[in-house]
Amino acid sequence: MAEPYKLPPKLDLSAATALAADLKDRLDGDLTLDASDVTQFGALGAQVVASAAISLSAAGHRLSLVQTSDRVLEQLTHLGFTPETLTEATV
Repeated sequence: MAEPYKLPPKLDLSAATALAADLKDRLDGDLTLDASDVTQFGALGAQVVASAAISLSAAGHRLSLVQTSDRVLEQLTHLGFTPETLTEATV
């Protein structure tokens, strides 16, 4: 099993492009995202993660989000997600 991918502290507009490129390079198997350093989980970050989840699901793989703080859980809730609904996104 591959090491979890450590998400950057801020998942906002400034991080979205780099995050999308990093995740695109990791779509060849199951992927675990480590959110232990995340302090800001914005809408664009959620969109990038959901897109990766859809791509992985289409290829028969899974995405999981681990080490989410209470702050991140609250931010995801405001966006209408839980870690599970975000990583199980489908078309």
